[in-house]
Amino acid sequence: MPLTGTGTGTPLRTSTAVIVVVALALALFSLSTVETLPVGLLPLIADDLGVSSASAGRLVTGYGMVVAVASVPLTRLVRRVPRRTLLCALLALFVLANLVSAMAPGYWILLAARVTVALTHSVFWSVIASTATALFAPEVRGRVVAGLFSGLSLASVVGVPAGTWLGQQAGWRIPFVVMSGFGFLALVAVAVLLPSRAGEEGDGTAGAEPSRRRFLVLMTATALVVCGVFTGYTYITVFLTDVTGLSQSAVAPLLLGSGVAGIAGTGLAGARVDRRPRGTMVPAVALLTATMFGLRLLGDRTFAAVCLVALLGFAMSAMTTALQSRILHVAPESTEIASAVGSSVFNVGIAGGSLVGGLLLPTGLGVRGAVLVGGVLAVGGLAVLLSEPWVVRQGERRAAVRGGVPDMSA
Repeated sequence: MPLTGTGTGTPLRTSTAVIVVVALALALFSLSTVETLPVGLLPLIADDLGVSSASAGRLVTGYGMVVAVASVPLTRLVRRVPRRTLLCALLALFVLANLVSAMAPGYWILLAARVTVALTHSVFWSVIASTATALFAPEVRGRVVAGLFSGLSLASVVGVPAGTWLGQQAGWRIPFVVMSGFGFLALVAVAVLLPSRAGEEGDGTAGAEPSRRRFLVLMTATALVVCGVFTGYTYITVFLTDVTGLSQSAVAPLLLGSGVAGIAGTGLAGARVDRRPRGTMVPAVALLTATMFGLRLLGDRTFAAVCLVALLGFAMSAMTTALQSRILHVAPESTEIASAVGSSVFNVGIAGGSLVGGLLLPTGLGVRGAVLVGGVLAVGGLAVLLSEPWVVRQGERRAAVRGGVPDMSA
């Protein structure tokens, strides 16, 4: 059955639309793998380029900072560029920047290439969801988002571990070449199959139920929850070895299991979110919160810790999928700008959580304290999320008193 994204200009068969989504998911997989790939290859990169481990670590930190700062202004800058043209340009830049990374003769060339990829990531993340969902009927939007975000989940389960192994066997530069190859495959599929006007004005670029207040509530809750989770999760290896008592060799399989659970979380959220957009987000955040406190209370018991880490991966992926779908639902203006804001907030939450956890680690609270503080922050995020109906009602009352109508707040 042919499906047409509103304003795409030409009908697009279901099979073709699915291939486009797979290609975009492959691109997201490649981008997300490249984002954190230096973590696993850090000693090799540092030794080869003659820099310290701290300097090599900035290849990841700098990437996240660029995404957080550049997402919104860059997305605004390219709003009028046709989506196919924009995505092809972004993917071509991604391919070239990763090849430069693979051939970098020194640290500063590699850092410049990483910044270029991060700039690509900033815009790509902002436009990918609205472009993909425009190819399908509105009632399957959540499943389309889940399909896209399977690339994100697979990056942590397959991409980074496999890239790390490949880099250890063949040299740290080879995984960047492989990711460049995946990006090229996605580029070809997008160039050939994506309609020329897909994702332009009318292609779902406005939220289905635009609400500025709901969006602000969502972003505030996201910042608190992500900051809370990463206050503990950034140091999960330390937690599992020092508190749970696992060996270093046992941590990697456990994190792999958490990633597999994350794929299941993405799938379940995708199946529910079209019917209950807010009702999928709230339980995912509640589960994340409960898991953080569970780790604090039961983290010294091996079986409990294993189950809780898997639940953490499941809930985080479910929340991420529900979050992107919710952004598309309540975006007060363009869904692309809203997605850019969401990406920035998410990255700020990650950086903030890592910073808070790092400050707590050397204190008397230690890593268990970091997990506890993370749980408290997540409770704050859950409370903000649950306050959404009250916030909207207050806005409606104020508008009624002034004799106006709610400003995109219903």
